[in-house]
Amino acid sequence: MTTDLEVFILDRLPLEAVPGVPEIRLHRAGPRSGLMRLAEADPDFGSPYWARPWGGGLALARHVLDHPEIVVGKRVLDLGAGSGLVAIAAALAGAGAVRAVDIDPYAATATRLNAVANGVVVEVMQSDLTGGDPPEVDLMLVGDLFYDPDLAERVEGFLRRCLAAGIVVLIGDPFRAFLPTERLRVVAEYPVADYGDPDGAARAAAVFEFS
Repeated sequence: MTTDLEVFILDRLPLEAVPGVPEIRLHRAGPRSGLMRLAEADPDFGSPYWARPWGGGLALARHVLDHPEIVVGKRVLDLGAGSGLVAIAAALAGAGAVRAVDIDPYAATATRLNAVANGVVVEVMQSDLTGGDPPEVDLMLVGDLFYDPDLAERVEGFLRRCLAAGIVVLIGDPFRAFLPTERLRVVAEYPVADYGDPDGAARAAAVFEFS
């Protein structure tokens, strides 16, 4: 499956500069990419969020590239990595080590290919960390994981444990409904083209510090 998916992505999802983050190129889906073929072939396919950059990831990647001191020399983890956009930004900005984690095998494959395409080293893991102990990292980057109430609750609990373990947590999000706003401080705001919305609407997104 992994080899077949790699071939599909390389053949059907062209490398394109990311809107608002042109330093990074990703394999991105278009109207004729044929993602429905994958969905029909695999009942566990799910939503292809890894095929398009979402607003929170766009804001967080832009912020990391504009402020490399946030990541330089640090052990960084991109939680819910999707396409790997934020992880790649961290690697380009000089992070000491970068890990990208997602539960979706499609996302893991896309992240590996995107990291190679951008000439960076990213350790990719397919796993759900939210039920476990905090990892041994210095900085947790979280792009757009608060779109679903159950997921938001799990992620917030995990991030609280990470914070208690001394891990700095930054969240990128276009002000979705299930953000734990009482625990967040806005660090910066960016206009983004949010492809998580059906019409790809432009909107404001922010980078938050979780506390």
